[in-house]
Amino acid sequence: MLKLTKALFCAAALSMTALAQAADPIVIKFAHVVAENTPKGQGALMFQKRVADDALLKDRVKIEVYPNSSLFGDGKEMEALLLGDVQLLAPSLAKFEQYTKQLQIYDLPFLFDDLAAVDRFQQGPQGKALLTAMDDKGIHGLAYWHNGLKQLSANKKVIVPKDARGLKFRVQASSVLEAQFVAIHANPRKMSFAEVYQGLQTGTVNGTENTWSNYESQKVNEVQPFFTETNHGLIDYMVITNAKFWNGLPEDIRTELQKIMDQVTVEVNKQAEALNNTARQKIIDAKTSEIDPLTAEQRQQWREAMRPVWDKFSDEIGADLIKAADDSNKAP
Repeated sequence: MLKLTKALFCAAALSMTALAQAADPIVIKFAHVVAENTPKGQGALMFQKRVADDALLKDRVKIEVYPNSSLFGDGKEMEALLLGDVQLLAPSLAKFEQYTKQLQIYDLPFLFDDLAAVDRFQQGPQGKALLTAMDDKGIHGLAYWHNGLKQLSANKKVIVPKDARGLKFRVQASSVLEAQFVAIHANPRKMSFAEVYQGLQTGTVNGTENTWSNYESQKVNEVQPFFTETNHGLIDYMVITNAKFWNGLPEDIRTELQKIMDQVTVEVNKQAEALNNTARQKIIDAKTSEIDPLTAEQRQQWREAMRPVWDKFSDEIGADLIKAADDSNKAP
C-alpha cells in the first residue's frame, strides 16, 4: 500500500511538473549590437511590449531584448542564431553576403535616391522574395527595418572623391563596401561596430560610414571632426529568426508574431527618419564636428566614381534585380 501511495504521489508530482512546463512561456531572445535610442533599439523594445500586451501571446511568449552587444557581438550573433542560442536578430543587410549574394544589392553605393525608393523596392515582389532567400541556410527573414541613409565621417574634410584617397575607412564585412572605398583609392578596414569608437580614437581607422543615429548614439562625433552628408548608401536591417525554430512554433503563435512584427515595422520605419534628423541636430549642437552637405555636382562626382561597383557585382547579385531596384527611384 505504501509503495502504491508513493507511486501515485510520484506520478502526480511528475504530472504537475509537466503541466507547469507546458505552461511556461516560449522565451524568444532578441539580441542586437546598437544602443536602445536607435531605430533598431526602439523597434526591439516596441516588439517586446506589443507581444507582452497581446491577448493571445502575453502568457505564451516572452521576448527578452539584449542591446549593445550585451549577449552576442557582431562576430558571434549569426552563429548563435543558427545554434539556437538566440531566436531573433536584426543584422545589417551587409552581414548576409556569405548566405546569399543577392542581398549585396543593398550595399551598392548610390543605388537608391531616398528611403521612399527603398520602400517601393522592399514592398515589391523582388524585395519580399529576398526575405526567404536564406531559408535553405536556416535563416528566415521576417521584416526589413530602416536605419537610414549613410553619411561619411573622417579626420579631415572629404568633399569630393579625391579627398578620400589614402584614408582608412571602417567597413562592415562586405565585399561591396570594401569595393566602394577601393574605387575612390581609400583603404577599407573591416571592424565590428563595438570597436569603431576606439578604432577612430586611436587612428586604427581615419573614418567610417554610418547613419546619423548610429553616429550620435555611439558618440562618434567626439572622435571625428568632419562629416560629409553624402546619403550614398543604405543601412537597413533584416529581422531574422532560425528557420527551424520559427517553423516549429504553433501556427497561431507564429501568425500572431508575424502580424505584430509587420505592425512594428511600419512604426520603426516611420521613426527612423525622425531619429536621424534629431541625431543630426544633436551633433550640430555639440559643436564638436562640422557637417558638410554636398552640392548636386559634388554628389554626381561621387556617384560616377563609385558606379563601377555596380558592374563588378552585377553577375553575383543579378542584373535584373539591380534594374528593379534602380527602377524604384521612379515614383509611380
